Amino acid sequence: MADRLMGKVAVVTGAGNGIGVGCAEHFRAQGAKVIGVDIAGADRDCDLTDEGAVADLFASIGAEHGRVDILLNAAAFATFAWIEEMTYAQWKRTLVGELDIVFLPTRAAWGLLKASGRASIVNFASANAAHALEGSAALAHCAGKGGVLAMTRQLAMEGAPHGIRANTIAPGFILTAATHAHMESEPALREKVLAKNMVKILGEPQDIAHAATWLASDEARYVTGANIAVDAGATAW
Repeated sequence: MADRLMGKVAVVTGAGNGIGVGCAEHFRAQGAKVIGVDIAGADRDCDLTDEGAVADLFASIGAEHGRVDILLNAAAFATFAWIEEMTYAQWKRTLVGELDIVFLPTRAAWGLLKASGRASIVNFASANAAHALEGSAALAHCAGKGGVLAMTRQLAMEGAPHGIRANTIAPGFILTAATHAHMESEPALREKVLAKNMVKILGEPQDIAHAATWLASDEARYVTGANIAVDAGATAW
């Protein structure tokens, strides 16, 4: 099937790299009209932590399309450091890059999602929202992704009367430019990740894109408030 999202208007944040690129490409292949958003290098450039810029972005999308059927919030940034080394500024920056960057686009898109009548929000938690990984200095990241998980369940409740579903995907370790940098800074991390994974491979953006496509499609019409682990079994034992 190559038409699972045919006719749907999809906004994908973080579409300039990593998981966002993979999802945007897959959505297009499945027939969606995709508006990729990133700080640079996407269909629409926007600082998603700037309240005014985000409001303007979705006002423009609304004027052009009248609705948003799919909002996939893949944009994120974080500082990885041990608690004794992390500054308060780094902590606050990470929570902006994990939480505000989801809240602001979702709030700005809410009216357009309501206009769809059958909209889907796909957010990203993480395996780190369920467990700590030995050797990974991910304190602020864990806190942020735990927050996304809780926020999405609330969005599912608030959106249900308007035909808006909200779910999270919890990826395990996915090979992206950001995670390559993380592995370079912590050379033992790769083996620790593989030791935790039941399936002894590292994930790629396309692995997440397949799950996101299902959640975004009408095939998942009975699914909201769910968290889908795509993590090689890492959180199952």
